[in-house]
This record gives sequence, structure tokens and C-alpha cells, in this order.
Amino acid sequence: MEPSPGEHRNIAANNNTDEIRRSFRTELDSSHYSKVDEHWAGGVPPQYGVAPRIQVRHGKWFNLLWLIPIGLLLLIIGVAVAKGIRSLPGVQDFLIRYPGTSPLPDGAPVGLPAWLGWQHFLNLFFMIFIIRSGATILSDHPRLYWTRHSTPGKDWFRIQKPVPVDPLYTAKADSITLPDGVGLPGRRHSIGLARWWHLGIDTLWLLNGIVFFILIFTTGQWMRLVPLSWDIFPNSLSVAIQYLSLDWPQESGWVNYNGLQLLAYFITVFIAAPAALITGLGMSPALSTRFRAISTYFSIQVARSLHFLVLCWFILFIVIHVTLVLTTGALRNLNHMYASRNDDSWVGFWIFAASMLVVIFMWVAATPFTYRHPRVVQKVGYALIGPAQRLFEHIDSKPGQYTEKDISPYFWHNGKYPETEEYKQLQAGSFAGYKLRINGLVENPVELDLGQLRALPHHEQITQHFCIQGWSGVAKWGGVSMQTILDLAKPKPEAKWVVFYSFAAGPEGGIYYDAPPIEQMSYHLTMLAYDMNDDLLSFGHGAPLRLRNETQLGFKLVKWIKGIEFVENFDDVGSGLGGYNNDHEFFGYHQSI
Repeated sequence: MEPSPGEHRNIAANNNTDEIRRSFRTELDSSHYSKVDEHWAGGVPPQYGVAPRIQVRHGKWFNLLWLIPIGLLLLIIGVAVAKGIRSLPGVQDFLIRYPGTSPLPDGAPVGLPAWLGWQHFLNLFFMIFIIRSGATILSDHPRLYWTRHSTPGKDWFRIQKPVPVDPLYTAKADSITLPDGVGLPGRRHSIGLARWWHLGIDTLWLLNGIVFFILIFTTGQWMRLVPLSWDIFPNSLSVAIQYLSLDWPQESGWVNYNGLQLLAYFITVFIAAPAALITGLGMSPALSTRFRAISTYFSIQVARSLHFLVLCWFILFIVIHVTLVLTTGALRNLNHMYASRNDDSWVGFWIFAASMLVVIFMWVAATPFTYRHPRVVQKVGYALIGPAQRLFEHIDSKPGQYTEKDISPYFWHNGKYPETEEYKQLQAGSFAGYKLRINGLVENPVELDLGQLRALPHHEQITQHFCIQGWSGVAKWGGVSMQTILDLAKPKPEAKWVVFYSFAAGPEGGIYYDAPPIEQMSYHLTMLAYDMNDDLLSFGHGAPLRLRNETQLGFKLVKWIKGIEFVENFDDVGSGLGGYNNDHEFFGYHQSI
């Protein structure tokens, strides 16, 4: 039961000392980091993964690089079969009946307007950075699952070796390095910067897409991208036979796309692009805990796996699309898209060449620029995605989505473990001497031992954890609601942020901390946990006390807590950016997606 007002006064009277009012901020690293060098993130060494693999059955993995020779063999067989059957009378009649294109309605537009060329270039330009930064994000937890539990051995795809048998192996230790020309950036565990690129450019890509959809439907260009007859399928088969037989269909993209082109464009524009947005939002902790009817089935790991498959579609489409553009009349095709003209002049080629110089320059410059000016990347990224993140911040999720049968069999460890003598002595004594210090802008600064914390009203919740690296897990947490702590400490009106201090040091020195906004402390699913799955919180998961705030990503849920301070702002806390990873690894304090 909740302590009475008299008991609150007794706690205050017994704890009203200068020591209790002392802030832990003096133990923070206040250095201002403005570049990524060899010492960044504690000098985390490079670590390379393995060739992409999919699990074909339990414990048996297939190396996807084998798809290259297998694909070439199937292509050779396909060409041989197509050339062999094309001379058959029935196939010839089929090709005459279905030449490869479906007729368009009267009044359908002819040609490609200039705005479509600009849209095409911007889409290409944005997709380069989205794909590269997405690869870096994937490499931070280089495994994909179909269940929300992220259990080692249950992944269906990986680009990393099997998880070692080590009970304290962390998700950060599992991350891998990419070449700088592939990842954006390529450095291991640079996910904070990769997310600013990914989410920021996503915003521009979506705005470009909205403009594109408005224009295609107001100009009638949609009729060239949407199948309007069921004969699209026999026409597509006809085109496939013609391509494989190496007697290619006549190119008429200025007027009408053939069946395979039309299907590919339709899937890309009307299925893959919206799926990229939906699956991306499906990985948001705030949205997943708000829209429970959807996220119960469409879990973060399903969303993550589908998001990856959408990426594979885009890459496959780009490779095939570019190959056919350059092999089916390059000059005319480039004139269509880059010069809005239907001839064989070199105008479109030179415009294309100039645009490729821009793309190549930005491709080469993006990662070095990110390393030299990470704060610029962070600020621009936040300016683009920040409004959406702030919107999702105010979603107060309700309990009850999960039950004990949903608890994950494996819950990843993460973070740099506490190594100080102070912590080791407390751990050796089963935390009998532990005191949680609560101070700052409060009327009742207190220190609470574990007995006093357990005497406060018990709070329990079964919730899903969302790590910024991509893994997830469901656990049962027992402890104290942060609303109870608010009632006890009585924050002053000017308190706007709550700083949680850890016993653990960050990779670059100074103790770990994070400062969520005070309004989130009243959320139903914000608590201090001292139990996990009906047992004492373990060392690896943050003993003796950790924060749970289910609308936020995991790096904000401080483990091994030793102090809580209520502040008006965090400008003079650490480096003044709201958290250790914000200060050192360029994360953001709004991280609800």
C-alpha cells in the first residue's frame, strides 16, 4: 500500500542531508564531441561479418552467394528453353495474340513530362542514401527474425556468425563493420548517425513521393503505371519469352510500357513504396505500444524482416531496370526520362552523365563528411524527422497487451557493464547497502534502499523492449511506478526533465545517463524495475534497478541506476544534449521511432 503523508515526512526527515542533495552530474563526461575518429565510442574495433545466409531448416544455413552461379545457370537454361519453344506454332500464335503490351484508354498521355524526370532523379538520389544507411542499421544487429523474441538460433537471416555461448554477450558486441563506401557510415555501431541519414532522407523521399502521386493522378500518368486489363499477365509472359529468347520486344516506353515493365513499375510505386513506409513505422516503440491490435500480429521483427525484403525488391528492381535501359536503346531511353524527347540524340545522355557526377560525388563524400561533421548530420536529420518524433512522444501506452505466455525465452544483454569498486562491493553484498538518491528540483529529496523501494506500492507490467539496434523481447517487470516516485519526491513546477544516473561508465568515460521529459514519468508503462520475470533483476539486465519507459528505444532505459535528478533543463548536464549516447554517439533525445 502507498505510504501515508506522515511516512513521507519521516522519509524526508531521515534523509534530509547535504549528501542526498549532491548531484551525480560531477561524475559525467562534459567533453563536447564533434567528430568521429579512432577514439570515438571508446575505440570500438572493426569486426566483420559473414556472407548473407538464410536458415533453410534448424541449424542448417544456405549461403546466398550461391544464388549468383545458380541464377546464371537458370538464366542460361531459360534462354535455351525460350529459344527452343519460340519456333513452336502454338508459341508463335501466342506471341501474335499477346505481343506484350495492353492497350491504354483513349486520352492516355503520351510521353514523359519534365517533372517526371526530376521526380525520377530525386527518387534515385534519395534512395542511394536510404539504402546505404539502412545497411548500416541492419549491421548493428545483423540478424532477422519472424517472431518478436529475437532468440539466437531462431533468426531466419544473418550476416554474422552464430551467437557465442556467453551469458553476458551483448547486442553491441554482435554488431559488424561495413566498408565506408557501402554503409553510411560504415563504422561499427554508428547507428546513431545512420538513423539520422535514414530517417531524415526518408522524410524527403516521402515528400517527393507525395508530390509524385499528386502529379500522376492530376495529369493522367497513372494510366501508364496501373494494369487496366487482365491481359497484363499473358502479355508479361509473352515479353518474358521474347527477352529470354534474345529476340527482344520492340521498345515503346514513350507511348506504352510492356507487360513486365508495367508490373514492375506498379509493384514498385503502389506496393513496395507504401510497404517501406508501413514496415518502417511498424518498428516504432511508440506506435507499436499504441496500436496494439496491429502490433500484436505485426510485430517489430515481422516489420523489420519485411522492411528488409522491400529493400531487396528495390535493389533487384534497380539492377534490372538500369540493365534494360542501357541495353534496349540507351540514347532513346535516356532522352525519354532526362530530356522529355523521343529521339536518338545525345541530349538525354549528357544530362544523365551530369546527374551521375552529382550522385557519385555525394556517394563518395557522404561518409567522410559524416565523420568530420557528425553534429551537422544530427541537426539536419533532427530538423527533418523531429516533428514526427515529437508527435509520437506524447503517446501514453496502456498495459495489458502481453501475458506471461508471451515472455521471450531469451532477452539480449546490452550496454557497458559497471566495473567500479563501489558497484562490485554493493553487488557482493546483494545490494544491502544500496541507496537510490532522488534529488534536484523536488520538495522532498530522499534516499531509498531496496527495502524502502519494495515497501512502496508494487507495480508490474509485461511489455516489449525495443532496442535501437533492432532486436526486441518481451519480459515481465516488477517494481515501482514512476508516478509513485513523483508523488513521493514532489517535483517543483519548474522541473521539466528527469536525469537517470547509472553506476556504469560509458565507453569514453564518465557515467552513463539519460534525461527523458518529466511528462513521460506519469505514463502507465514508466517504472523503476527491481524484478524481471518474477526473479531479482540480474546483473546483466541492470541490477539492482533499471528504468522502463515503453514508448522509448532501449538505450534511454538506463540500467544500474544510482540516482535520479529533476532538472529544469539539461544544458549543463554532461555535454548538454540529454544523454550519454546523445553526447558521445550522436543519438537524439526524441527516439520514439
